[in-house]
Amino acid sequence: MLSLLCLMMFVPRVFSSSTPPAVIFPQDPALRMGTSLTATCTVSPERGLHANTMYWTMNGKRLPSSTYDLLSPNGLSVTLHHLNGSQQQSGDNLVCHSGDGHVLAGSCLYVGMPPEKPVNLTCWSRNTKDLSCKWTPGGRGETFIKTKYTLKYKLRWYGRERECEDYSTGQHYTCYIPRDLALFTPYEIWVEASNQLGTATSDVITLDILDVVTTDPPDNVHVSRVGELEDQLTVHWGSPPALKDFLFQAKYQIRYRLEDSTEWKVVDDVGNQTSCRLAGLRAGTVYFVQVRCNPVGIYGSRKAGIWSDWSHPSAASTPQSERLQSGSCEPKSGEQNSTLRRELKQFFGWVRKHSYGCSGMSIKLYDQWRVWLQKSHRTRNQVALWKHTEPSLP
Repeated sequence: MLSLLCLMMFVPRVFSSSTPPAVIFPQDPALRMGTSLTATCTVSPERGLHANTMYWTMNGKRLPSSTYDLLSPNGLSVTLHHLNGSQQQSGDNLVCHSGDGHVLAGSCLYVGMPPEKPVNLTCWSRNTKDLSCKWTPGGRGETFIKTKYTLKYKLRWYGRERECEDYSTGQHYTCYIPRDLALFTPYEIWVEASNQLGTATSDVITLDILDVVTTDPPDNVHVSRVGELEDQLTVHWGSPPALKDFLFQAKYQIRYRLEDSTEWKVVDDVGNQTSCRLAGLRAGTVYFVQVRCNPVGIYGSRKAGIWSDWSHPSAASTPQSERLQSGSCEPKSGEQNSTLRRELKQFFGWVRKHSYGCSGMSIKLYDQWRVWLQKSHRTRNQVALWKHTEPSLP
C-alpha cells in the first residue's frame, strides 16, 4: 500500500498491459542513513525498449547519467552514495523511465535511523477517572521515516498486556486511557518505538493511579479589597468539585502579577485553606490572581499529588493611596518623632512578617492598626497642607 501511495504522485501515464513494463530491484528497501544503494531496472523484452534510452528520477528530479550503469540491453542500474534521510516519511520515490518519459517502474526508499529508547515517561490521572501519559523520543527524536510509538500497560501482578489506543490528544507523544482502570493496584507502563529499521523500548514505570492524581483548577476564585488597606487583597476560592466525595488533604498555591507585568509572584504557604490574604502590594494597582490545587493523600496515598492547571485569572485593584496624592506636603522624616517612628516601624514589620501570606493567624488587630496608621498619615498630611496654604496674618 505504501509503495502505491508513494508512486501515485509521479505516475503521469503507464503502459497498459497485464505484464509490468519493468521491475526495479530491490523493491521498497529500508536503509540506514549514510549507506549506498544500487538499484536495477529491468525492462520486459517484449516491450522493445533498450536500456540505453532509459533514465532515473528521485522525487521527480532526474538523476545524472554518471550514476548509471548499463548492465544489458534490458537492464539499467543507478548507484546512490551516502544516502540522506528521506524527505518524506512515506518514502522517497525512485522511478525509472523510458526515453520518452513514460514511467516503467518505481520503488520507495525508506532512508532513516532506527528509533532510540523513549525517555521521560510520565503519567497522570484526572480526578482518578482516567490516565494520560506522555514521553520524549530518544536521542534527537528524528528518524526520517515513519516511526510508531505504542504505549503499553498491565497490572503488575496479574492481567494481560494492553495497548493505549487514543493518541488524538492534540499533543505529540501522548496517549489517553479513558476508562476501565483499577484503583489500589499498581500498573506497569512502558512505550515501544518501532520502524522498518528497528525497535526500542522505554524503561518500565510502576505506579498506582491514586499516586498520580491531578484535579480541575479551583473554581469561583474571587479577589476583593480588604477595607481601606491600601496594600492588601483577599482571595477566596472553592475546592475542586470533582473530588468532593474523596478522602484527601488538598493544598493550594497562589500566584499574582501586576496588570502591566508578565512576571508572577508565587505564594507557596497557602496550605489547605480556601482563602488567603495578599500583603505588601502596590496601592492603586490592578492585580491578576490565579490559584491551583494539589490533591494530597487521596484514600491514604503516601505520595504527593500533581498540581492542577492554574485557574482562570481573576482581577482586583488595591485602593488608591491618599499619601501618594499629598505631593510636597508629605512631612519630612526629620520633622517626625524619630523614636516613636522607629518603634512603630519595628511593630509594623513584626506584624507584617507574621501575617504575610496565608498563615492561619488572626490579623484583626493588624487590620485595625493599619487603618489607624493610614488615617493618622492623612491627618498629618491635611495639617501640613493647611499650614502650607495658610495666608500670612498682618
